[in-house]
Amino acid sequence: MASRERVSQLPYRPKAGEIPTNPGVYRFRDAEGRVLYVGKAKNLRARLSNYFAPLYSLHERTRRMVTTAASVEWTVVPSDVDSLQLEYMWIKEFDPPFNVRYRDDKSYPFMAITLADEAPRVIVTRNPKIRGAKYFGPYPKVWAVHDTIDLMIKVFPIRTCSDASYKKAMQSGRPCFPGQIGRCGGPCSMKVTIEEHRAIVDDFVAFMSGGDQRFTKALTARMTEASAAMDYEAAARYRDKLQAIDAVLGKSALVLPSDTDADLFGIAEDELAATVQHFVVRGGRVRGVRATTIEKEIDISGADLVDQVLQRTYGDATAADIPRQVLVPELPDDAEQLEAWLRDRRSRPVSLQVAQRGPKADLLRTATLNAQQALMLHKTRRTSDYVARSQALTDLQEALGLDEAPLRIECYDVSHLAGTNVVASMVVFEDGLPRKDQYRTFGVAETTDDTDSMYQVLTRRLAYLDRPEDDERETLGGAIVADAESPEATADGEVVTTRKRPRFAYRPQLLVVDGGQPQVAAAARALADAGHEEIALCGIAKRLEEVWLPGEDYPVILPRTSEALYLLQRLRDEAHRFAITHQRKRRRRDISSVLTEVPGLGDARIKALLRHFGSVTALKNASPDEIMALPGIGPTLAEAIHARLAR
Repeated sequence: MASRERVSQLPYRPKAGEIPTNPGVYRFRDAEGRVLYVGKAKNLRARLSNYFAPLYSLHERTRRMVTTAASVEWTVVPSDVDSLQLEYMWIKEFDPPFNVRYRDDKSYPFMAITLADEAPRVIVTRNPKIRGAKYFGPYPKVWAVHDTIDLMIKVFPIRTCSDASYKKAMQSGRPCFPGQIGRCGGPCSMKVTIEEHRAIVDDFVAFMSGGDQRFTKALTARMTEASAAMDYEAAARYRDKLQAIDAVLGKSALVLPSDTDADLFGIAEDELAATVQHFVVRGGRVRGVRATTIEKEIDISGADLVDQVLQRTYGDATAADIPRQVLVPELPDDAEQLEAWLRDRRSRPVSLQVAQRGPKADLLRTATLNAQQALMLHKTRRTSDYVARSQALTDLQEALGLDEAPLRIECYDVSHLAGTNVVASMVVFEDGLPRKDQYRTFGVAETTDDTDSMYQVLTRRLAYLDRPEDDERETLGGAIVADAESPEATADGEVVTTRKRPRFAYRPQLLVVDGGQPQVAAAARALADAGHEEIALCGIAKRLEEVWLPGEDYPVILPRTSEALYLLQRLRDEAHRFAITHQRKRRRRDISSVLTEVPGLGDARIKALLRHFGSVTALKNASPDEIMALPGIGPTLAEAIHARLAR
């Protein structure tokens, strides 16, 4: 232990008494003075002592940061709110490589009203920094902004022409071309004054900000008055405006009460990356959605991630862009300070909450589901792009010290249910892409633990490398092998496939196992016993995303931006998914075979039972009365099903 303690002593570590206990912000720098990491703390001494714990106890990526650093410095501030503001300012200024990195999925289009102009106009733009402009959105597609503007100017006819056209029209006294065809309602159309146009612009902004009910009621009252006065032309104009408003509102359904102004943040994350879906709700309607991808370098909790996301979102926001409510998946530790910071920026109260139930919780779940889909898509795109795939294979070759790029990679995962129903999966990637026709699943009849299961599976798989070429039916001695699509069962229960054996016998350049040192050691033993030690081997441990090599005491830590790490993640996740899917199918087959023994219960009713209860566990826990609730199942049959499952 003494040697470990000595290793953990960093030369720049300050003495404990030198670090104050006040709130503040700290910076780690490297030997060249570059800022590596910026963080805040309510108690600087308590927080910094975590970084100077014995190195073996630190997260691998945190260890890399503190060993890369050459100095640490701190700044004491009067309050926690001040530390939050200073942290945001320094992260923005120094862009530290070990802080989380943000990358918007795309440059989203906005609707902007140029309020700083003499006669403001409405435009579609991707530039978020137009001086004095009021923004609405972002919108997912450009055409969605144009459609909204086309409908809005029927109700609020404001300027749409370019600055050059406006200037020329005002000098010549002749309306601009959009004004001549009825698509520009500015002063250049010669129908309104600058003051009247400004009032229409204010109404436009108020409506888009969520005040739609006031305008709907006002237009309805005017239409009714005009109709009563038999001014049917005016009534028709008001009717058309109401229809345009309804069309705009129809594009954005009312998801929360009409007086709700809130921002919702759905977050999905893994050890390397996170995605954020930011739903902007104004007047109870989703007015905009923004997706952001975050790349993580050192270990960061979900609460700290929420903290960083809120700082980035509202750090440069105007008071009008900060809503009354901010809904997040979990509250950060400094939630009170964040509320105070947002309140100062908005000049009005702001509540930071976790939605527990009701429509807000439902919408937050929708945002989270979108974030999960975005994270999966982000990882898939990283491994499917040709340039990224080529880079991944090259990086993997260098990181693992291989003689050549691993063009065929096989990844193995073992899955079980409380130590029973053990199955394993093999997924195959060639040239960085999945070959699903060559996926295989294995059933393990008897095993002592995961390492023994891994040894058994690899031993059976490696045996195929030495089989004769004309063996066309694949079996793996007893109880397992199934092909990814069409397994067959023989009379004695052995599972076989009808695919030609050579596909299964292709020699991989790299074997990847899901796990750390124990799983890698078991796989290395299987390779040695099979006489195939020429095949490279590594393991990826999920908790820290470490890459383990046989016989090594320390893992390989790949950079967070490494394409190789994303490829290994995709392999591991795909193997896990495939193993779990196969296990669930086996469990369903097992319960189906049990239920077929119940007299009067056919395949149709068995499928209906499983569909109704959703899972085998729920069906086993159901009472006879609950089973009887299914159409076509009476008291006697329900009792028989319950008794059979209990037995």
